[in-house]
Amino acid sequence: MAIQAPTARMTEEEYRAFALGDGSGLWELVRGELREKPGMSVEHGGVMMTFAATLYNQLDPRQFVVRATHARLRRSEDTYYVPDIAVIPAAIERALRERPGSLDAYPEPLALVIEIWSPSTGRYDIREKLPDYQARGDLEIWYVHPYERTVTVWRRQSDGTYAESVHRGGELRPDSLPGVVIDLDTLFAE
Repeated sequence: MAIQAPTARMTEEEYRAFALGDGSGLWELVRGELREKPGMSVEHGGVMMTFAATLYNQLDPRQFVVRATHARLRRSEDTYYVPDIAVIPAAIERALRERPGSLDAYPEPLALVIEIWSPSTGRYDIREKLPDYQARGDLEIWYVHPYERTVTVWRRQSDGTYAESVHRGGELRPDSLPGVVIDLDTLFAE
């Protein structure tokens, strides 16, 4: 049985309870307002799962956990996002597991956050989520465009700013995840 989505502004406590109780949708909280993450295209799903599998296969699970459309990133008490992919330090995830029944939500900066372009969320991801991910201090933020076959990368610098680069092929190596290599030619060929 699905829980009816509230229409009024929500507190952090209300959001956490709602997100844990509703199994029918992916809900974000954006400045106190509940927002459902829409369904995505087959291209979006294919790229997301290929990225997630590639990361999962290359990362030591004792060091990092990979989540696809499951983790919530807490920006503030009134804003939580559900990225397409999140790479979480395992120690942070283990600490959360010590409180059974907790929402899979992280206020700490993460190693890598990936959003994948879709017609329904493309502008929202860049206008709203990107600045908030940067304000959280996430180490790397990747924006994958499956149709243009590009990955835009923002890497946090030592002074807190972000350096931006665009990648159209070849190997992409996240600075925050030593030893990980993403072959964009293979990724986009599928």
